[in-house]
Amino acid sequence: MNLTNLLYPATVRGHVALDAKKALFPLVGDIASQALGLNAHEVSEALLERERLGSTGFGRGIALPHAKLPGLTGVRGIFLQLARPIDFNAVDGLPVDLLFVLLSPLDAGADHLKALAGVSRMLRNESFSDRLRGAKSDEALYALLSDSDARDAA
Repeated sequence: MNLTNLLYPATVRGHVALDAKKALFPLVGDIASQALGLNAHEVSEALLERERLGSTGFGRGIALPHAKLPGLTGVRGIFLQLARPIDFNAVDGLPVDLLFVLLSPLDAGADHLKALAGVSRMLRNESFSDRLRGAKSDEALYALLSDSDARDAA
């Protein structure tokens, strides 16, 4: 799983202060608009619509919100490390502080699923997620996420 194909320094943010889940998707929409040239409202609504089907919080403080959107040429990611965990209705009931948002083109069936599986596998690695939680800057987070050792651990 090569995350450098999914992430850019502008799509990795650390110590993000959010009070609730409802503030998350508008923020992600703004990041996607600035960094990827997407419509902020469309991104926010697509993620919210997917989340209504069931929480993308898969446990241990980690969530993997995802959506398919027009206007993308490939699968893209946005990573957020939250300053304080927020309630996410995760399967284990724990609040979430690490979010990897996947945005895919409408026709990206296999690529979308492959990216979801790869990112999920990587984030389930406890020592790796602990290192992400300990990162002190956006640059440190991006370095961790784009490091070949991290990909190999996945």
